[in-house]
Amino acid sequence: MSVVKSDLIKELSDNYPNFIRKDLIKLIDITIDEMQNALKRGERVELRDIFTIEPRIQKARVSRNPKTNEKINTPEKKTVLMKISKVWSKKINEKV
Repeated sequence: MSVVKSDLIKELSDNYPNFIRKDLIKLIDITIDEMQNALKRGERVELRDIFTIEPRIQKARVSRNPKTNEKINTPEKKTVLMKISKVWSKKINEKV
């Protein structure tokens, strides 16, 4: 099951009725925007005891098309590495 932003906001508003729904929406938007901006700047995003996300740079290389065996120059590109914490990993993998 994937988590949709609207479901997350609904769950938060149900659990914390003192918060106004539009404030929760703004909070989620600011959090996601700050995470994106940090990754664009090349910084590591870490939510303690949950996960870490860090940008990585894949070097330019010569790859090949397996169908035609043609060599292709692949340019340098950025990727994202996400690592989940051991605590969350155990919670996800335990039987219900």
